[in-house]
Amino acid sequence: MNTEQNHHPDPTPYLLPALDPLSGTPHPPPLPFTAPWCYELHFPRDPRGPGIARVTLRAVLDAHGLTPLTDRAELLASELATNSVRHTQGPASVRLQWLCPVLRVSVWDMSPDLPPAPGSRRTEVTAHAEDGRGLLILDTVADRWGGCAIGEGKFGPGGKTIWFELSLPAAPTPVGSTVVGRCP
Repeated sequence: MNTEQNHHPDPTPYLLPALDPLSGTPHPPPLPFTAPWCYELHFPRDPRGPGIARVTLRAVLDAHGLTPLTDRAELLASELATNSVRHTQGPASVRLQWLCPVLRVSVWDMSPDLPPAPGSRRTEVTAHAEDGRGLLILDTVADRWGGCAIGEGKFGPGGKTIWFELSLPAAPTPVGSTVVGRCP
């Protein structure tokens, strides 16, 4: 009898720890939902950069179970990253930081010019204007936003960082149950 024919693969290989393909050592377990984390993507002044940032942001938020924040975060990060590529002469970066229940997204670029403070100026934009809606979008969609200038120093270029925060909507938890993907 051929033992190869009777050999059945393990029906639950996904329950085994994933192994690093180079070293063969097991990967660490995923971070708990409430654990803080940070991802950062740097990109050159290239019109493809904001699209790459959007795809990356979506992948990170989906992987961490933050899909309720994904559409708003993607819209705002795309707006800021696009402005960085269009209006500055150097590279940019997008940073995602999770501190349960708040997601903070920061976009850095080399321009030192800050926009007006949040809520301080409503720009009237004509119906068919191709640009000029960024601050209005930030004021409307973000839970909080702001920015800061960064002076040039011995560790690198200056520029500015514009950030926004989105809070995970609170959902009532039934008494005596545990909800996965919620902050304490």
